[in-house]
Amino acid sequence: MSISNGRAPLNFTSDGSLQAHSATLLASDETTHEFADQGSSDQIRVRAPKTWPVSDHFDGQRFHNPTLPTGFAPTFSSAMKMIFDKRSRWPAAVENASVPRLRAMCGTNDIAITFVNHATFLIQCKGLNILTDPIWSMRASPIQWLGPKRVREPGMAIDDLPRIDLILISHNHYDHLDIGTLRCLQQKFSPIVLVAAGDGELVRSIGFTNICEFDWWEELQIRPGCKVTFAPTQHFSARGIRDRQRSLWGSYLIQDGDRRVYFGGDGGYSTHFSDIKRRLGTPDVAMLGIGAYEPRWFMSPMHMNPAEAVQAHQDLGATQSIGMHHGTFQMSAEAIDRPLVDLAAAIRMAGIDETSFITLREGETRIYRAN
Repeated sequence: MSISNGRAPLNFTSDGSLQAHSATLLASDETTHEFADQGSSDQIRVRAPKTWPVSDHFDGQRFHNPTLPTGFAPTFSSAMKMIFDKRSRWPAAVENASVPRLRAMCGTNDIAITFVNHATFLIQCKGLNILTDPIWSMRASPIQWLGPKRVREPGMAIDDLPRIDLILISHNHYDHLDIGTLRCLQQKFSPIVLVAAGDGELVRSIGFTNICEFDWWEELQIRPGCKVTFAPTQHFSARGIRDRQRSLWGSYLIQDGDRRVYFGGDGGYSTHFSDIKRRLGTPDVAMLGIGAYEPRWFMSPMHMNPAEAVQAHQDLGATQSIGMHHGTFQMSAEAIDRPLVDLAAAIRMAGIDETSFITLREGETRIYRAN
């Protein structure tokens, strides 16, 4: 079985796992590509950079949040004020306590999720290995000697990863799109990379050739019965002071058969969680940010606090949610353990089962068995 783009197919073995990465999903000399499962009439149109249509979140030049005031984006001066405001002191180093179960026995429809760190998860289903927003670098920064520095090692070494077939990148901030990590993954695995509209050229510059850029609600069929949809979030983009809002941001819903996994990327609370449930269905597992939320005067539009994450969990109707975006890099003012304390309080206040919204230790694997 294969997915075709009119040139070279992505081939799958009899058990449905990826066999080769020979297709070019996004080529710089083309503006539109159509992908279709052979024997199917369904097609996905993927636009090359600078051809995204004007919409409720794109004015032809810059992207924006339809859920926030027109033109909203954090200013450079407010960001500097936030950075130099008083912050809780984090420990210089924290030891990890878990060992990944990458070779645990999984049934045909089981899903294994390993928390690596920050917003990086390894998702394994039916022979398909997916990484989200991978970062193994020491700092989430364009500068090796300055910027947020990790206080704990990743939950697993990059050399211990299984073959990576697919990378999902939610947006272009340095703690989510890390050049050093991506370069290493490209050299080791040459996987397919899914990115937000406007980030394709940056990822191509690293050496990736199998790249697919998405606008909100666009989808790609990875193999028969398995597709990935790029969904909205409320956030912003920039890697410098001159490229603000030039690329999009978002989240991903992976549907494999009747199993759904939602990776929330990075963002504030808004109506998009209810929209995702309505359009894409309720996820079995949702990964939602619970950290980097103080001070609220600055962070509220961009990062959920734990109470808002619990509300997002309810809006999605997720069977279980996993908290992320905490405990690795100090991105904001709250103490390192504050997200966990606030999450526990939010769960009690909402009156939901404490097992329905959990956190994993770095390196911990959770297996979600098929019903």
